Amino acid sequence: MISCKEIDEYLKHCKENPEKINEDRKLLIKNIVEPLLARDDVFFDSETYYKCISYCERWYYKLFPYQKFIYAFVFMYKDDIPIFKTFIILMGRGNGKDGMMSPLMNFLQSRLYGVDKYGIDIVATSEEQSQDTFNIVYDTLENNKRKFEKYFYWNKEIIIDKKTKGFYRYNTSNAKTKDGKKDGAILFNEYHAYENDNQIKVFQSGLGKIKHSRIFIITTNGYVRGGPLDELLNVCEKILKGMPNTVRYYPFLCRIDNKEEAEDEKKWIKANPSLEYMPNLLNEIKTDYEEIKLYPSKKSEFMTKRMNLPEQKEENVAVEWSLIEKTNKEVINLEGKSCVCGIDYASLSDFASVFLLFKDKNKYYGITHSWFCKYSKDKKRIQAPIKNWEERGLLTEVDNVEINPDLIFYWISEKARMYNIKKMAIDNFRYALVSKSMNTIGFDAKNKDQVKLVRPSDIAKIQPVIESVFTNQNIIWGDNPLMRWFTNNTKLVPWQNNTKVFGKIEPKSRKTDGFMAFVAAMTISEELDNINENAQIFDSIDF
Repeated sequence: MISCKEIDEYLKHCKENPEKINEDRKLLIKNIVEPLLARDDVFFDSETYYKCISYCERWYYKLFPYQKFIYAFVFMYKDDIPIFKTFIILMGRGNGKDGMMSPLMNFLQSRLYGVDKYGIDIVATSEEQSQDTFNIVYDTLENNKRKFEKYFYWNKEIIIDKKTKGFYRYNTSNAKTKDGKKDGAILFNEYHAYENDNQIKVFQSGLGKIKHSRIFIITTNGYVRGGPLDELLNVCEKILKGMPNTVRYYPFLCRIDNKEEAEDEKKWIKANPSLEYMPNLLNEIKTDYEEIKLYPSKKSEFMTKRMNLPEQKEENVAVEWSLIEKTNKEVINLEGKSCVCGIDYASLSDFASVFLLFKDKNKYYGITHSWFCKYSKDKKRIQAPIKNWEERGLLTEVDNVEINPDLIFYWISEKARMYNIKKMAIDNFRYALVSKSMNTIGFDAKNKDQVKLVRPSDIAKIQPVIESVFTNQNIIWGDNPLMRWFTNNTKLVPWQNNTKVFGKIEPKSRKTDGFMAFVAAMTISEELDNINENAQIFDSIDF
């Protein structure tokens, strides 16, 4: 049984003030903290913990109760291995994330912690951001030179403990130059800004070579949807709800529980735990809130940065992110079922996608695959984890100047052995380049019962149906970040007679092919009324 005054006091505070604590933190206490405290196989290094508190409060700031609470779990071990490998701290802008973490990092690199060569890298998407975090420690040492110069060597780029050789330094955003590091810990600052995990993986590859390796992530929420932060929060939510914590996460997530709470000043503390101790922060948030009444466009920033509950920035997005996330549910067993097939590509030298659409009662299900041309002229603009998606089997990167249509229709022919593909749909202007390959597997656009050539009028007609399908959470395609990315890149565009069609929010870096393949399939979804009929699966296909 672990006993710690600072932990007990914070738990008491949460119990006595439930209206101030958001659901994520309540679940952290219930499903992670309390079970951990009851274990008899965990060692809490209270001596080092209190040494850390004393050091940080003497040379930096008086720590708030919730900060001391978080610190305590850094010093818990089983068999000399930290119980928690990754600390995820999400809270609103202005709560002092840098001020909380920088003193702790300085302590861990020092002889007071006592691990040789415990180096710490600050990582952010901008050099300025990581340097600001570094400067909190740098300025403290500069302002107390006579005390610290016999313990540390420092300049404007690195701080080194003279005895342990533990370092603290900031990094530029060029991840390619950082391979081979040997870190004790990494501090990722403003994790929300990452659009892919390229830089993240490079830095994390240096962990494990030094004792007690850890990752610290401090961030507000942001505007990148479907990126590393959304994926991380998705895993954290599952762990908080009881999924086994095999990845050793400590998720301290502060955000309002629903968008209505943004209108209630008393609820702001859920996303901003420092409000009880920083009166000026309340004044700043109040000012931001009042500005929304004068400038409605600022509401998105208020919800995202102050309340940590993002709203879409674009007013004409096709599907709100909260509804896109609802597609991540288990896909039922569809083997032997009837489906229709949508195909889309803007250029075979870029992306191409196929979407198999199934229907069971009022629910639609999707199985999809995409191809990406390795030599796409937009490749450098696309800030997305292409390699990760390929490793997950969602996408195939094609090492050629174009995507051969045979690759697309070979995939379809393989799926036709499992499902009854009743009909295909493809944009009227895209058909010519793939017609030969399509004919090879027995589908001919001249036969309207086999292939529908989709026109803008067809899309305008189906758009309200698609909107309803998402609104009522009736489309499911499983845990597919690629499809979430495609969908989040799509906007609504006015068309004839007050109707709407779909377009790209940004044509060079934000692709929509997978979503448009889904749209194509939806234009022939009436073919799915009898999905539960006995399907006729292809026995053999000549390709």
